[in-house]
Amino acid sequence: MNVLVIGGTRFIGAYVVRQLAAAGHALTVYHRGEHESDLPTGVRHLRHPEAAMPVLSFSDELLTPQPDIVVHMIAMGQGDSQAAIDFFRGNTGRMVWVSSGDVYLAYGRFTGVEPGPVETGLLCEDSPLRTVLYPYRDPAKPADDLSNIYDKVLVERVAHSDPALPATILRLPKVYGREDNADLATVYAFRGHPHWRWTHGYVENVAAAIVLAALHPAAGGRTYNVGEEYTPTIAERLAKLPPSSVPVNSDSKFNFDQDIACDTTRIRAELGYKEIVSEGEAMRRMSRAKL
Repeated sequence: MNVLVIGGTRFIGAYVVRQLAAAGHALTVYHRGEHESDLPTGVRHLRHPEAAMPVLSFSDELLTPQPDIVVHMIAMGQGDSQAAIDFFRGNTGRMVWVSSGDVYLAYGRFTGVEPGPVETGLLCEDSPLRTVLYPYRDPAKPADDLSNIYDKVLVERVAHSDPALPATILRLPKVYGREDNADLATVYAFRGHPHWRWTHGYVENVAAAIVLAALHPAAGGRTYNVGEEYTPTIAERLAKLPPSSVPVNSDSKFNFDQDIACDTTRIRAELGYKEIVSEGEAMRRMSRAKL
């Protein structure tokens, strides 16, 4: 298949491209050229300054050859998502959209932007979403700053707005790997809250889930949580990890009675997803690399 990846040159995107290429698919990557990852020979690069986030413009070169699947790694909000829908409508069979677990109401309860009681239990794909939009908005920054336009709730709304262009949504956990969150600060920094749970995902495993969803015909029109099969408490994680000098996060705005623990049963049952590397082993590799 011909697969177009928007923003596939760093961290998760680079792994997605490598895995798709290894599976024998023809790859085009649309990016601005600022991050030149070590991607396989034969991957086609279309570099354009307008490929910077938010991507509001697309080159007609992206349609030659016409992509069978478009994987949008960097959709930020309503405007850029609509621009993608308008451009690719009628020009591809399906779009895969990378979203986030921060769409859930529980995340708003955790950060304090969404008032109300704690959401109990695991977060499944049908759990309620935030009603308060723009969770990272900062009035001190320009209106067009990414923090002021970012909202994956709006990305998902736009993605599902056009039945003529089937969408697959992947809600990602907290991702870690050599290029990002390499010190596992999202575990170590919260050791003062041993009973809290936050779903994580190793970058290669997250990429594998995106690739599977892009290639699987049953994924059209579906939304999937991505992440570890079981989300341990912070204490359970730390029991298997060496000590760390990462400072404790003492931000009192967060409500640590609210877990951010996702149920990833759907992608496993419907698409047969399995981790490439066990999450426990992945965390141990990362922690050992820092010693």
